[in-house]
Amino acid sequence: MIESMTGFGGASRQIHLGGKAYATVAVECRSVNSRFLDLNIRSPEECRSAEMPIREMVTKQLSRGKVEFRINVHREAEQGLAATELLNKSALDGLKSIEASILKEMPNAGNMRMGEILKWPGVINEARADDALWRSATLEAANDALMALKESRQGEGRALFSVLMERVVGIRGIVATIEPLIPEIIVAHQAKLTERLTEILTGVDAQGQAVSKNDISDRIRQEVVLYGVRIDVAEELSRLKTHLDAVESALKKGGPVGKRLDFLMQELNREANTLGSKSVSQESSNASIEIKLLIEQMREQVQNLE
Repeated sequence: MIESMTGFGGASRQIHLGGKAYATVAVECRSVNSRFLDLNIRSPEECRSAEMPIREMVTKQLSRGKVEFRINVHREAEQGLAATELLNKSALDGLKSIEASILKEMPNAGNMRMGEILKWPGVINEARADDALWRSATLEAANDALMALKESRQGEGRALFSVLMERVVGIRGIVATIEPLIPEIIVAHQAKLTERLTEILTGVDAQGQAVSKNDISDRIRQEVVLYGVRIDVAEELSRLKTHLDAVESALKKGGPVGKRLDFLMQELNREANTLGSKSVSQESSNASIEIKLLIEQMREQVQNLE
């Protein structure tokens, strides 16, 4: 199954901090298009030890995309504890001593606000879990979020698969339409070529000057070579079908096929351009234009694939 590089996933785990205190580790991950795998992880101090394992986890699952992990921790207040039990009296006394010393030296400094006091390290008695518990919960949530991200990317991939296969069928239809016309196109061009050669074989050029037999032979050879180069598109049509087979095979095989399909789009476009440059009829010119339009639509979608 093919995957898009665009997706989102999220998961969470609850940690028991002791007593009636709990914390929730929430992980969100999202990805967008990128030529290579570009991973960024934002996490709080409690979850920092899980960052390296998360990187290893992601590199095993994804090969392309700009991927961002956001890890947040929400602490649930302990129920039934008095306010005085939540305060670290020793840390609070030390903070008061520091504030008093500062005000003595700098009377205009002003007293600390409630929010500043509560944020001061150590003032609040927070229940804590050991690093192993934080790490385990973070990795579990990150793994579930990553699986959700992959499922999201695969859903996008299924939609892209349908779009790309529709374009493949469209190009095959154009090739199937133009192939039977090639003999008629050749016959029509032969008629025009015969007319030009007949004029040359009269032995008189456009200015009414006599033309030698050697010059006539040279002109005939030039016209025949030009004829062969210009209207022989069988090889281009054959290569178009071969590249379409490769595209279809890659789509059905699945996996990280974005780079391979991008290369195949270049090959398809090269054959379509050659088909247009060799065109000697309106039908083949129109076919070349329609094929190039479908290839461009495919190329735009391929940029979204892993």
